[in-house]
Amino acid sequence: MPASADISGPSDAQLVHRLKQGDDDALAALFQRYGRIVYAVALRVLGESSAAEDVSQEIFMQLWRKPQLFDSQRGSLSAWLAVVTRHRSIDQLRKRRPQCDIEDVQLFTDIKLDEHVFRSVAMEKVRAVLGSLPHDQRSALEMAFFDGLTHVEIAEKTSQPLGTIKTRIRTALLALRGALVNAE
Repeated sequence: MPASADISGPSDAQLVHRLKQGDDDALAALFQRYGRIVYAVALRVLGESSAAEDVSQEIFMQLWRKPQLFDSQRGSLSAWLAVVTRHRSIDQLRKRRPQCDIEDVQLFTDIKLDEHVFRSVAMEKVRAVLGSLPHDQRSALEMAFFDGLTHVEIAEKTSQPLGTIKTRIRTALLALRGALVNAE
């Protein structure tokens, strides 16, 4: 299977359009085109090939059942599939590994701007805050969000006490929340 789009065949937009009409050949073409990417993202997060295969199958079944969930105005199909796969994989991790009790920190804002402008401003703020965080906080936060590790796994990986890891992540999240709230 190729790792990227086949430029000689139909475009992603054409295949998604055909998918909306119930064309199962379009799904097969999209799987041929993006199956490896979806599997690789799932495997990276889950660390198990059988779980990654299950998530990959779920993603393509979701695409088959609800192709309208993909909006080409918001980005490419490959990026959308990667993000959806990452989220679904993290959900699978959470289901099989009980979370430690810790206060949930919610990131929110009430900015009344166009969604695209808000997203750009928010991402700039997040990048700036992430860059200014101490290395230990940024590292713990990245392991939690980008690698999908639990607090316990991060503590084991870094040989740090669990309470220290929780504090670092919480402090980093509060800094991010403060930046987003102040972006108003």
